[in-house]
Amino acid sequence: MNSAMSDVSHPFASLGVPTDMIRGLEELGIVTPTEVQRKVIPFLLNNGGDLIAQAQTGTGKTAAFGLPLLKKMDPTYSQIQGLVLAPTRELAVQIAGVLADAGRPAGLGVALCYGGVPKGPQVAALQGRNNDGLGPAAVVVGTPGRLQDLCGTADGSQNPHPPALLLSSTSFLVLDEADRMLDLGFEPHVRAIATATRADRQTAMFSATWPSAVRSLAADFLAPSPARVVVGSADLAASHSVEQRVEVLEPRARDARIDPVLRSLVGRPGSGERAIVFVLYKKEAPRVESMLERNGWKAAAVHGDAPQSARSAAVDAFRAGKTQVLVATDVAARGLDIPDVAAVINYSFPLTTEDYVHRIGRTGRAGKTGKAHTFFSGATDRGRAGELVNVLREAGQEVPAELLKFGTTVKKKESKLYGSHFKDIGEGAPKATKVTFDSDDE
Repeated sequence: MNSAMSDVSHPFASLGVPTDMIRGLEELGIVTPTEVQRKVIPFLLNNGGDLIAQAQTGTGKTAAFGLPLLKKMDPTYSQIQGLVLAPTRELAVQIAGVLADAGRPAGLGVALCYGGVPKGPQVAALQGRNNDGLGPAAVVVGTPGRLQDLCGTADGSQNPHPPALLLSSTSFLVLDEADRMLDLGFEPHVRAIATATRADRQTAMFSATWPSAVRSLAADFLAPSPARVVVGSADLAASHSVEQRVEVLEPRARDARIDPVLRSLVGRPGSGERAIVFVLYKKEAPRVESMLERNGWKAAAVHGDAPQSARSAAVDAFRAGKTQVLVATDVAARGLDIPDVAAVINYSFPLTTEDYVHRIGRTGRAGKTGKAHTFFSGATDRGRAGELVNVLREAGQEVPAELLKFGTTVKKKESKLYGSHFKDIGEGAPKATKVTFDSDDE
């Protein structure tokens, strides 16, 4: 990729990021690198090795992998060179938006592919037929199911997709939120897609948590001794910028409590402050949405049974401030990168403590603070009490006495992360070296 180097005094330029991408970042309001970006960008830019990165949500992971990925793309080469897999449509949309804005000044096309919508426009974007004149996509961001479909045959026929959909030239693969992809049953899709890329590709795996299933996946996909970056705690940990409150109560008491809790966190209806209310089951989402609306809140629900058009409309209305409360299942726990969400309420505790961490990470993002209030029931949630206590203590939060009554025992897990087959990148991370780029005349 032909790019001129910017003044090295710029914070991102000192990491090796070229001028044209810095302009794209500034248009997004990104001017100062986060900790994960400072550690990851120099490594991925100056090293062809594989990388594991563990960081809390809201720490800037998209730019951390996105900038090196874009830098290594060649806009004159009409094949897919970079691939980012994300578990949900919402996360894929957010990633593609950042990469498209950062890559446009450099002439790089980014295609977005996810299920629930027609394939035609996505195929057109891959081939450059509706890609703002940038030509065939150099980078694809997609969900595993739709991407595998596009890599195979269309509509069950035997006719292969156009060559622009092939992954044989893909040299940079990113797996974002890999644990969530496994939770959603995408492991066969992920393995099939990765197999279709170049054998000598560079692979980066990003997530806030690393359960044993993801460790196994990484052992298969990454080269021996991948580099590792840990921002924050290597244990299960929530963002320290979020004030956490846990209230132990019976499930039937939640309906009476949610309105006063909302008012304590964001003020009265119409105040302008926004909140996300997480529920566990799809059937809960419309019921809680209706209940909140009866109490005067402008609310919208996002859940798996809703068509993609309705989900997108609900998120867009919330992002624009037209809706004050978004009621969501865990389909929205990851990937919703909406600035200035004041609070998160867990109406229902999730099935895993990892999902609790991701849920509350929807607030307190990008260096800002937020609040989270969680309803916890001994009847249904007590098995996760010990892990929740550890998360609260690690973040220096108050642990209610009622929660401690359920015990603090946590089932022992296997050795954290990947045993010893990685090398850490900590404060001794490789320093950015001066990067030179071909001139425009060459």
